[in-house]
Amino acid sequence: MLLALTSAFAMSQAFRTVAAILAPPLQAQFQLTPQQLGLFAASYHFAFGALQLFVGVGMDLHGPRRTVLAVFPLTALGAALATFADSFATLLAGQVLIGIGCAPAFLACTLFIAQHFPAQRYAMLSGLIMMLGGVGMLATGTPLAWLVESHSWRAGMAVLAVCSVLAWLVVWWKVRVPPQTAGAARRETLGQALRGFGALFLLPYTWGIVLLSAVNYASFMALRGLWLGPLLVERHGLSLLASGNVVLLLSIVSLVSPPLFGRFDPASPRPRRRLILGCTLLTALLFAAMGVQRTLAGDLLLATLIAASSGFMVLQYSDVRAAYPPAMIGRALSVFTMAMFMGIALMQWGSGWVATQAVARGGEPFGAALLFVAAALALGAAAYRWLPQPTAQR
Repeated sequence: MLLALTSAFAMSQAFRTVAAILAPPLQAQFQLTPQQLGLFAASYHFAFGALQLFVGVGMDLHGPRRTVLAVFPLTALGAALATFADSFATLLAGQVLIGIGCAPAFLACTLFIAQHFPAQRYAMLSGLIMMLGGVGMLATGTPLAWLVESHSWRAGMAVLAVCSVLAWLVVWWKVRVPPQTAGAARRETLGQALRGFGALFLLPYTWGIVLLSAVNYASFMALRGLWLGPLLVERHGLSLLASGNVVLLLSIVSLVSPPLFGRFDPASPRPRRRLILGCTLLTALLFAAMGVQRTLAGDLLLATLIAASSGFMVLQYSDVRAAYPPAMIGRALSVFTMAMFMGIALMQWGSGWVATQAVARGGEPFGAALLFVAAALALGAAAYRWLPQPTAQR
């Protein structure tokens, strides 16, 4: 059942990273500015993140299976709309529908793990699911680049639409809620569920967790999901297929990283938080270095190091699980996921705006965008360190 839910998560991984490969042909066809390109990538994550609160309530009231089956068809509908888009507005509408449809995909996996597996296996299994779900991210490397270069970007979106339908069918076929967990959350009313979310934000340590979650995964997605492809094509003159090969390599590195970090998750919350903080600051330095230097070898090395270190983000799920009582874990995970994907949307839109301003002033867009990401990471790390922390972790 967990693998079936992971198939939907794999599709969400594919859709959130298509912009890196589709950016050059979309810019050519629709004459997009860097800011519009950032908005295209961000619109998926805005929709995805905004729905997390409602998805969390749906999971509590109806469980992962029914929530995914009800919402995920919008993914295929949005991909079909984008396939036939004749304007930038239609393309954005398709992205929003895809984001809404994919909204329950990863939360369904994490909540299923929390409900059906021991706590000590949580980080390891979450990392494993991130690795397996990353097959979708691999598909948007060399395979998608080849398809786009051989046919068109519309062919790529059409194939993803068909794969979304297949993932929905797998969930419908395989996922069944065990009798001992069915119905427990249904006794809670919608109003009680919403008040439960409000209670999370009354806890002062929620804010440090939320602010860090808004920048960490967002930084990697700004690179892998938006800027890496255009940077390799425009800064270094690589072909779309060659840049797809680089994206594929980085995707493989980023998939191996989470289960390794999950395997060596510190047993105590305090060392785990120190490790999370140190990895965040290291990632900020790598982005800053990539924004300043201009060589192809340097960009490849720094991007690979960023992908290798990105797996530490799986530790934040264990951090969230340790910070809240069992009755609040489902809501806490949905708030954490909401912050993470709203952060991706803001990071991609904000970096696009910064890149456009840099071009208007005669500068290079990619350096400005990457330095913006580095600054956001530093601010998130400061919030995580200095805002109140869970009492048990002081």
